[in-house]
Amino acid sequence: MAFEPLKGYRVIDVTQVLAGPFCSYQLGLLGAEIIKIEPLAGGDWARLGGLDSELENIGMATSFLTQNAGKQSIAIDLKNPSGLELIKRLVKTADIFIENFRPGTAARLGLGAEQIMSLKPDIVYASLSAFGQDGPMGQRPAYDHVIQAVSGIMMLTGDPKTLPNKVGSPYIDYSAGQNAAMAVLAALIERDKTGQGQRVDVAMLDSALLLMASHLTQATTTGKAPEAAGNNAFSGSAASGVFDTADGKLALAANNERQAQRLAEAIGQPDLLQNPLYETPSGRRANSVAFKEILATAFLSDTASNWELRLADANVPAAKILSFDETLRLPQIEVREILSEHNIEGSKRKTKTPTLGFKVNGDRPRAKSPPPLLGRDTEKLLKELGLTAEEISALKQAKVVA
Repeated sequence: MAFEPLKGYRVIDVTQVLAGPFCSYQLGLLGAEIIKIEPLAGGDWARLGGLDSELENIGMATSFLTQNAGKQSIAIDLKNPSGLELIKRLVKTADIFIENFRPGTAARLGLGAEQIMSLKPDIVYASLSAFGQDGPMGQRPAYDHVIQAVSGIMMLTGDPKTLPNKVGSPYIDYSAGQNAAMAVLAALIERDKTGQGQRVDVAMLDSALLLMASHLTQATTTGKAPEAAGNNAFSGSAASGVFDTADGKLALAANNERQAQRLAEAIGQPDLLQNPLYETPSGRRANSVAFKEILATAFLSDTASNWELRLADANVPAAKILSFDETLRLPQIEVREILSEHNIEGSKRKTKTPTLGFKVNGDRPRAKSPPPLLGRDTEKLLKELGLTAEEISALKQAKVVA
């Protein structure tokens, strides 16, 4: 039986790009019905761009495919009074409303929290923004890259000699989307207990700081700001880092004493930690250059793949550093079913998109329909509201919907 704890709940989603759509995507994978409201001219901005011109030409760029499977798409002119009235009618049928405009914009459009909750007092209203709905930076616009800059993460990423460095993937967008989904779930539980609507406020900056939780605690407790550590483990263990092997690079993190001893045995030097210089973690840190030289010399004697297996057998955390293509070929990825395959509407091609980050009862929830073409479900949803074919045709001619 499918795991659909949110089946029967309806979400009105007026978000675009990554964080907001990723939030509603998570809710959809859990069974909620997602109605994605898009602008007439081009729809969600994420439909464009990317590395594939064929998909961009049909408004199905990979940045859109990633987090929009399982949704319905209705294209409406938000600035047209008739379009706004249609959205309000949809709101009355919904349990959750999600927006990611710059703070204040939704209210100017007539879709602010007070306006929506006056129509549906028990709705969960969720806002995602760069800096949150309050504070001196609340009105500022930003994307993932900008939040990486202001959060300090760019000054903690990579080799200290090359700072600042951006994290390769838009982690903050996706983290904010996941935080928002969790917040909506919590608010929904409270709504169902009390019957009262709930207001959710999610900020990308907050999410970025939570991704650095240990650094936050360290800095606020000790007064010592964290510094970039390159490829060393967060633990600071001298028995960690990245090492050359006979054919590639190996990432190593022998953080505790048992792992350090097993590492010494695996490289054929079981007495290494009996050396007074290396017998304690502090001693190894104080003499890390010489200690790492010993490891580096040992790792050159075999391939990264062989070292990975040998160290795994010794219960020492280590792995060959892979390219993204190599990662996708790992049997583990297929067994875990982290990807779900869909047809691409408007194309003969297929896509694979990420699912939820967990399994339930041995299965992983997945979307039941492919990412939609712009306005694919407009007529169906308007008919559900009671509009006739003639009324829908008139709205299309007036460019209120598409």
